Amino acid sequence: MESGDEFLFHHFICSSHYSSSDDEDLVVAALVVHDHIQRQLPRYRGSLPGRAPNLNRNRERGHALLYADYFANTPLFKPDKFRCHFRMARHVFNRIREGVVPHDPYFECKTDALGKLGFSSYQKCTAAIRMLAYGIPGDLVDEYVRMSETTCLMSMYKFCQAVIEVFGMEYLRQPTATDTERLLATNAARGFRGMLGSIDCMHWEWKNCPLAWQGQYNGHVKACTIILEAVASQDLWMWYSFFGMAGSHNDINVLQRSPVFARLAEGHSPPVNFEINGHQYNKGYYLDDGIFPQWSSFVKTISNPQDEKRKRFAQMQESARKDVEHAFGVLQSWWGII
Repeated sequence: MESGDEFLFHHFICSSHYSSSDDEDLVVAALVVHDHIQRQLPRYRGSLPGRAPNLNRNRERGHALLYADYFANTPLFKPDKFRCHFRMARHVFNRIREGVVPHDPYFECKTDALGKLGFSSYQKCTAAIRMLAYGIPGDLVDEYVRMSETTCLMSMYKFCQAVIEVFGMEYLRQPTATDTERLLATNAARGFRGMLGSIDCMHWEWKNCPLAWQGQYNGHVKACTIILEAVASQDLWMWYSFFGMAGSHNDINVLQRSPVFARLAEGHSPPVNFEINGHQYNKGYYLDDGIFPQWSSFVKTISNPQDEKRKRFAQMQESARKDVEHAFGVLQSWWGII
């Protein structure tokens, strides 16, 4: 059973619905209550003789500072700074946090066996996103979120797993009929009727590749890489991705192993109907570079165009095909772990 002081502090840490006028008073009151609780608790010095005690990182103060900096009604850092530090808008962060907390009890704010309040969902999600956004080790965010390296790593693993399970069915999926209509309408306005997106591959460097595997993961670059194949639209939606092939492969080999055209090979394809030069077509196509095979589902540029018509087509195709290159560039620039 929690005492009145413990309940007050627990309610402050786990709840984010209080008015901005009472921010400073609640922070001070919560810290006073926490100090009072700490003085009443017995002092534990480890389970083994001579073992150093765990660091008192002041996790509650870390939450209070983090909340006042970014999530209060009048935060210290404005929306532009939030997007710069978290690589996303605050409403996107809150949507992700509100999705993973009920999905995985790990992100709930709980008390341990000693009655000490654990880390809040804000601290755990912040640690995970900072590690993903900046590509930094877990111990580098210890000073701000007040979490040890092992807890930061566990938060990142749990966060990635929860995001995939909660949001994967919505974002990493085949386009629905409504999505297909939107993609076709957008691309038709750009001059490419029947286009479903741009397809390409990128090499993802694997710094810590095991020595025994480096032969198969060395490709056209010196470093060991893993290939990511994706189809992207103009609004940076990667509705298809295939990741994990060794870097010794190229775009053709990956295409033969990826399931991007599995439905098409089985006769299941999105309903697409369009007309070009008096010919009716009922299957969409993708823009790609010259390395992909000569399939009817791929539309390539024209090498060494001679007349103005072919030059214009090559210019438009290469411009629209940059959608997937743009998506890869944004993915690498905003998420340092890549």
